[in-house]
Amino acid sequence: MENTRSFRKWMLLLLILTVGFFFVNISLGSVSIPLKDIVTSLFGGEVSKESWEFIILDYRLPKALTAVMVGSGLAVSGLLMQTLFRNPLAGPFVLGLSSGASLGVAFLILGAGAFGGFLGNLLLSEWSLVIASALGSFLVLLAVISVTMRIKDTMAILIIGLMFGSVTAAVVAVLSYFSNAEQLQQYVFWSFGSLGNMSWKGVLILSVCTVIGIAISFLSSKSLNALLLGENYARSMGVRIKRTTLVIIVTTSVLAGGITAFAGPIAFIGLAIPHITRQLIPTSNHKILIPAVLLCGAMVMLICDIVAQIPFSEYTLPINAITSLIGAPVVIWLLVRKRKLLF
Repeated sequence: MENTRSFRKWMLLLLILTVGFFFVNISLGSVSIPLKDIVTSLFGGEVSKESWEFIILDYRLPKALTAVMVGSGLAVSGLLMQTLFRNPLAGPFVLGLSSGASLGVAFLILGAGAFGGFLGNLLLSEWSLVIASALGSFLVLLAVISVTMRIKDTMAILIIGLMFGSVTAAVVAVLSYFSNAEQLQQYVFWSFGSLGNMSWKGVLILSVCTVIGIAISFLSSKSLNALLLGENYARSMGVRIKRTTLVIIVTTSVLAGGITAFAGPIAFIGLAIPHITRQLIPTSNHKILIPAVLLCGAMVMLICDIVAQIPFSEYTLPINAITSLIGAPVVIWLLVRKRKLLF
């Protein structure tokens, strides 16, 4: 009973902090907007300046919602991968999932010029980016899974994932060599990661991917708990291993693939947020872990975006760099303080 109350307190605290940073994220930027005007604008009222309403509804609100979906989606997908492989180093980036997504987008951005005209414009639409990214991540991870079914050594699994990442990087390098400067610049800026410049249509597509992925994750909580104790135990509990593995792969592909297509390959979040959450809430129950990881990922991503946009300045730093610069020292500090990796 005491643990249940403690978990509820942590959940409530994470929810309050996430909501607080959500409004702080919207209020800060090159133009500071009072919190009162933000709340008024979100509920359809009239704000003090007409330009503020445009900034809030057409730029900062979509960006803040994107940060929430990116943080929560990548954090949950990282948790799924770590549970599936029962390895604390597992994650979309380490196992080549983000590399596969990047390869799919690279084929579109760097190879679209070869098609030209109407077909080239069609390939660079928002839907095609999502599909290409999801397919790229799914195919790479499926290839890793197919190989690791024959290998039980977890270190070998990580090495195989890194090798797939190297292969995709090599293909991207070849595409880059035959691309023009404009295409290269577009891909490089995409690889930096960005939460801004998202249209409401893009937010809608991303939200569909994120909601579907997180919903399936919640429904798979029981199977995920059983997998932590080993495949033999999971089978004794009635879990269909192959079916559950396929569900986790597809769910991770939808989450990380869709997010990478819109926001670029965001580092750190998928790998580290589950560990940060476990340090705060020491439990292996996925019915508690998934919502906790979701909130923690959203909150950290909002904080990173606040730092990246440099409040009261016109400059915006690459979000991919900020997530690693802020996140990595936090994880190191938590591990040194706790002296144990909870998994």
